[in-house]
Amino acid sequence: MAKAVGIDLGTTNSVIAAVVDGTATVIANAEGQRTTPSVVAFTEQGERLVGQLARRQAILNPKGTITSAKRFIGRRFDEVGSEIHAVSFDVVSGPDGAVRFDVHGKLYSPEEISALVLRKLAEDAAKFLGEKVSEAVVTVPAYFNDAQRQATKDAGRIAGLEVLRIINEPTAAALAYGLDKKGHETVLVFDLGGGTFDVSLLDVGDGVVEVRATAGDTHLGGDDFDRRVVDYLAEDFQRSDGIDLRRDPQALQRLFEAAEKAKVELSSVTQTTINLPFITADATGPKHLNTTLMRSTFEEVTHDLVERCRGPVEQAMADAKVTADDIDEVILVGGATRMPAVQNLVRRMTGGKDPNMTVNPDEVVALGAAIQAAVLKGEMKDVVLLDVTPLSLGIETLGGVMTKVMDRNTTIPARRTETFSTAEDNQSAVDVVVLQGERERASDNRVLGRFRLENVRPAPRGEPQVEVTYDVDANGILNVSARDKDTGAEQRITISESSNLDKSEVDRMVSDAERYRADDARIREVVDARNGLDAAAYQVERRLGELGDVAPEHERARAQLLLGDARQAVKDDSAPLERLRSLTGELQQIYHSLSASGGGDGGPGPGGPGGEPGGGPGGGPGGQGVPGQRGATEDEDVIDAEFTTD
Repeated sequence: MAKAVGIDLGTTNSVIAAVVDGTATVIANAEGQRTTPSVVAFTEQGERLVGQLARRQAILNPKGTITSAKRFIGRRFDEVGSEIHAVSFDVVSGPDGAVRFDVHGKLYSPEEISALVLRKLAEDAAKFLGEKVSEAVVTVPAYFNDAQRQATKDAGRIAGLEVLRIINEPTAAALAYGLDKKGHETVLVFDLGGGTFDVSLLDVGDGVVEVRATAGDTHLGGDDFDRRVVDYLAEDFQRSDGIDLRRDPQALQRLFEAAEKAKVELSSVTQTTINLPFITADATGPKHLNTTLMRSTFEEVTHDLVERCRGPVEQAMADAKVTADDIDEVILVGGATRMPAVQNLVRRMTGGKDPNMTVNPDEVVALGAAIQAAVLKGEMKDVVLLDVTPLSLGIETLGGVMTKVMDRNTTIPARRTETFSTAEDNQSAVDVVVLQGERERASDNRVLGRFRLENVRPAPRGEPQVEVTYDVDANGILNVSARDKDTGAEQRITISESSNLDKSEVDRMVSDAERYRADDARIREVVDARNGLDAAAYQVERRLGELGDVAPEHERARAQLLLGDARQAVKDDSAPLERLRSLTGELQQIYHSLSASGGGDGGPGPGGPGGEPGGGPGGGPGGQGVPGQRGATEDEDVIDAEFTTD
């Protein structure tokens, strides 16, 4: 029997969980980690890497490594200008203005990249569970629009998964906490992930989770904090050395890794050291970046980002008509909520309440999704999950305005019908323009789709009655229909083409994903060894830079010889597995020898295959680790719509 799982498909990292023996459990990946980087890489040798393997080689392959694909999924090229400038890979306009990633001359869709992450999660989980994983509940940010939700479902299908339900991330988090509630509580879910920020107010209790209001910012997350640190470091280096490291893709990748590490460390300590030897070079020789970053400095350069969290919280509270005193509990979701400044903001906005972090913020969404998957499969007692529409849905009417058919925060699944009429005499056809948003002018809202209803009874304007029905299913997918009450003519549309993938394209991606499955398995061992060797070489180079003239000449000469062999082997895609492993072992030995020569503990040595980037947390000081309805309306409730003549 196939197992249904819950998946938190994140911008930076993803997590998979399942209900095992009645308990929601996070499943570790093949590398033994409970979170999997949402990273996919394509090497010049034709290898395709996912997760830890992809992240490990990102420094050497910045153009071929796709990160934060979730920021692009279900969106058009003309909508992602700000995101394009924040990544090192090439983003181009594809068919019909869709987003595509250009890697080594081949185009990939965000859905295709996300599918590779989903497939890895499912395959690793299947090995742990001992049974096939073919069904999943997948979470999305509460502010994802219809196109983004549909695109996420497409990604699941490409990965070979039947997506049982798409649910909002804050709703999933509430599920992970809400099953044991005996009395009703008002819960604020504060979700600051890698790429998006969502806040929701929920009523939780007696097995019911009801979303009262939701708000958010699709352009705010932990990645933005990393970017601020990158800019700070790069500008400081440019002032001292006259070189802008952001112009060098490989240097930029190393800066982002260092920035993320510093952000994590500054959540528990007040200062951290950032050491990036051989970050660049000029006519005078190699350049090194070595600086100390204080928590106070970090909070100063990211203060406005923290304050941006305030608006969505205030909006959600206003929509739900609650005050800080009405909130019983605050749940933090997402790794970025570990930052002290973020936690202090939450306390200030909730009357001093301490946030609840009894469930790991990185895992709580996946756990909630797993619970919902078990409920849908009949493995757990039913939970009434009442999600809401994140934005209002409407239609363009006379004067170029948006008339709302379904208000924002409407509990779904939901169905609403409005009766409209014609704007001109003797119209025989009407064009229905489906909109999403909160603005009054139609042009200020997002166009989800459009269609034409033919065979409308010709009559004076305002006399024909056309019923327009909006039906949102439990996944948040919108179906729209229009019917002339006189002639019975009807036309309908499912808003799915806005995901930019037609059936043939989805089918092709499914086929490609299946075709690569065996290839991925065959190359994994060699790729792991090659990346382990590269990591070991990187650590030895760094150690040489740290020691400088202190390193004995014979050790330095031996190290340089080995480094030359290692560089050649890493570039040689035909290098035997034994050769890669042998060189890694020799580099580990020389690393420890250099550490002994330099005095003091250089930390754990460079890792072999399977280690973290650079072989794990070595090299730190003292070896410290890195870590209306007007539907069915009466006849007088008719709105003039701006419908065109045939």
